[in-house]
Amino acid sequence: MSNNATDSIIINKAETSKIGSVDFENLSFGNTFTDHMLVCDFRNGQWETPEIKPYAPFLIDPSAKVFHYGQAIFEGMKAYKDEHDDVWLFRPDQNFDRFNKSAVRLAMPEVPEEVFIGGLKKILEIEKEWVKKGKGNSLYIRPFMIAIGPGVIAAPSTQYRFMIILSPAKSYYSGEVKVIIAEHYSRAANGGIGAAKAAGNYSAQFYPTKLANEAGFQQIIWTDDATHTKLEEAGTMNVFFRINDTLYTAPTSERILDGVTRKSLIELAARENIKVEVRSVLVAELIEAAENGTLKEIFGAGTAAVVNPIVGFSYQDKYYELPKQENSIALDLKEKLNNIQYKLAEDTFGWTVKV
Repeated sequence: MSNNATDSIIINKAETSKIGSVDFENLSFGNTFTDHMLVCDFRNGQWETPEIKPYAPFLIDPSAKVFHYGQAIFEGMKAYKDEHDDVWLFRPDQNFDRFNKSAVRLAMPEVPEEVFIGGLKKILEIEKEWVKKGKGNSLYIRPFMIAIGPGVIAAPSTQYRFMIILSPAKSYYSGEVKVIIAEHYSRAANGGIGAAKAAGNYSAQFYPTKLANEAGFQQIIWTDDATHTKLEEAGTMNVFFRINDTLYTAPTSERILDGVTRKSLIELAARENIKVEVRSVLVAELIEAAENGTLKEIFGAGTAAVVNPIVGFSYQDKYYELPKQENSIALDLKEKLNNIQYKLAEDTFGWTVKV
């Protein structure tokens, strides 16, 4: 890829926009997409010039490695519009760094910053009207990369496609969330790809989550693969536990994703003088805290929902309901983080980046 690839980015705009036909008040998360997408291919050992063009299906060889050996990674980000019509990103450097760590782990080429960040800013300039003002409104950003090289030999591809697609979103609300603690199935294993944002991690969760749904639970709190005694993640999110007035969350590892929302909440809690302990949390500790009344809150943390409170959990066929909290640390942290993202409060961390 030439040094001026982003300066000379190819832009082919759609002849007409579908924005006028979109009901922005009744959006289903991740099902509506903007007029354009960014595409950049890796061939012959280098990245080609990125192109922004109308959102549309594309042809791919049936023997493409993504179908047969699962070389696929992605990120989840959001853009926000403030009251002055300026568009902002939240910690995009963290997503960029994590994306390339995922690429390395799956033997895929790293994406240059001028393609990932530069291309993202360019497409957001074009799609600015899709970012709606008002708290709760955002534009969900999905950068991803797939192996497009043909051939069914079990080896890494030599050709890849990096893309960015955009989807307008409203506040994410999934209703009351009850979870079951995993006793058999695992999200990831030591030495595996749990710390990468790889597509296969998510497909592997679908079956045990389906079983949990059939049992009346919305999600699973995953435990470590070796002993199933350590609490790790909740569904597709990092997870926090409030025992008395201390927050506990598992350390990142080969099994646990280094969530951007997770690390932001940890830093925000420190600023607010909320005690946080980053360490392995045992199932036995959680049961004891639930039984003696010191377990106050459990919540997931991720890009889509930011914070998703959990109202109760089941373990070995016994259900534990969490007490209602008048002063919820989870909801307070969510409010403070949202206010930074929407530029309604001072960003003392330098997290927000203007497009």
